[in-house]
Amino acid sequence: MAGIDVTGLSTVYPNGVRAVDALDLRVTDGELFALLGPSGCGKTTLLRTIAGLEPPATGTVAIGSRDVTALPPGRRGVAMVFQDYALFPHMTVAENIAYPLRVRRAPKERQREAAADVARGLSLSALLDRRPGQLSGGQQQRAALGRAVAAGADVLLLDEPLSNLDARLRLEARTFLKRLQHDLALTTVFVTHDQAEALALADRIAVMEAGRIRQLGTPREVFQRPGDTFVANFIGSTPMNLVDGRVRDGRVECAGARLPCPPGLAEGTPVVVGVRPEYLSVADDGITGRVAAVENLGVSSLVTLDCPDGTLISLTVPEQDEPALGRSLTVTAAPGRLLFYDAQDGRLLDG
Repeated sequence: MAGIDVTGLSTVYPNGVRAVDALDLRVTDGELFALLGPSGCGKTTLLRTIAGLEPPATGTVAIGSRDVTALPPGRRGVAMVFQDYALFPHMTVAENIAYPLRVRRAPKERQREAAADVARGLSLSALLDRRPGQLSGGQQQRAALGRAVAAGADVLLLDEPLSNLDARLRLEARTFLKRLQHDLALTTVFVTHDQAEALALADRIAVMEAGRIRQLGTPREVFQRPGDTFVANFIGSTPMNLVDGRVRDGRVECAGARLPCPPGLAEGTPVVVGVRPEYLSVADDGITGRVAAVENLGVSSLVTLDCPDGTLISLTVPEQDEPALGRSLTVTAAPGRLLFYDAQDGRLLDG
């Protein structure tokens, strides 16, 4: 078993910045786990602390049943792929892949066999004699992954491994990486600021901000029911609509409409109403506004409505149903898709 247990972990830099703040986390054996968040939220520092590249101020890191907090990186059973791949420019692809075995003084024949085996699985067999400067970005990424796989580690750590690829290569690499991790059944933690990448790849996601985990769950849980307004704002290729509302006479008044009210809220309670643009559709009753903008997203369009009180509401429509600018539209949410957040602390309200 090679799960990861992080308990009470804090990482503090010499200037006093607390990059990871008393964090608890468990990654199960064989899981593909994403650390997601904006730049500066502590996700890369957490990854480097698990790897042993950053010393923790407090707390422990365990891999499998071993406490590795005090162990150097080479004795933790981890392999890491960096954002810039960190391939040795003077070595061939075969030599880069076999480097972990070379460090362990494995026989040269074993090194050649391992490089050939790994290269076959990564479609690199024809490139084994090339150097990194002769490879494309996608090929370099596969070579870096090959080196990590050849290391025979218990845990694979990936620091934004796809960020240097163009859009088309990134899509191909996502599919490849998911299949590779599934075939290897290797516990994998990857850092990304790209929420689409995290939603597509991960078994579970930890959304981080300011060194803490704001929400932990499956991609579906995090997308459909963000735990607070920070996560709601961050997750989704089109931002969630977050609109101020107030409880009046057993309903929530919001953008000129009266919406169902969560149970237990007192008269006059301020709330934030959340609904994703994908879950809104044109209807006879609901929130009404005039079309202020239409953005082409390919197979769909993002329509922005300007409501009478100045609130802006977005929804997606099929490309063939784009409304004309200035047209009046009424929209309503799909059943069960309205979310309500506490206006004070931003947390999701039950019901």
